[in-house]
Amino acid sequence: MRELSVFDIIGPIMIGPSSSHTAGALKIARIAKMLAKTKIVSVRFQLYGSFAKTYRGHGTDRALVGGILGYATDDYRIRDSFDWAKKAGIEIVFEEMDADIAAHPNTVDITITEENGEVSSLRGSSVGGGEIEIVRINGCDIRFSGKNNAVIVRQNDKPGVIASITKIFEVFNVNISYMSVFCEENDETAFSVLEIDGEFNDLGMEAICRQPNILSAIYIKVK
Repeated sequence: MRELSVFDIIGPIMIGPSSSHTAGALKIARIAKMLAKTKIVSVRFQLYGSFAKTYRGHGTDRALVGGILGYATDDYRIRDSFDWAKKAGIEIVFEEMDADIAAHPNTVDITITEENGEVSSLRGSSVGGGEIEIVRINGCDIRFSGKNNAVIVRQNDKPGVIASITKIFEVFNVNISYMSVFCEENDETAFSVLEIDGEFNDLGMEAICRQPNILSAIYIKVK
């Protein structure tokens, strides 16, 4: 039986009226922010289900913008996040989408454009109590709970690639607590999601990126 933590009982420390609509939304946007390698210049939020219907009243919009700015769930700047985003030179757009039967009721698609023209996207759902699930990155369907630090790798789907990735974690003495691999539609490339105990570092990320057949890698630090 899974032990319950205090956060399972009372939810996260946060600004806002709803853990699903504010804390969860902010966490999704914070992870989306980590996809960007240079300055973010614009963000489009496409909202589904309950998010689309109540995002203004529940503060979901301010929480999402706060996440893009990297705020924690209890940061009082969330209340004025639109003003802070404007000061940072980030254009913000919200779109209310028609119901998507494949999406959780509290779902958002986030598209980020950087100053170098790079575009990245993420779909996440707030599943209750401040918990989230990332279900798509850059068009590829994945599953990531956002509870643990993780490295997400996009690679050519060839023999030996995953072994070369996991070997690096062994070298850096970092334990992989959970790993899953998701193949893209072309069957030639895949995403590996490696959730870890503890933290990783820049040297480890550089070692991963130097491996043959590695297309990209990002470190998602949630703790």
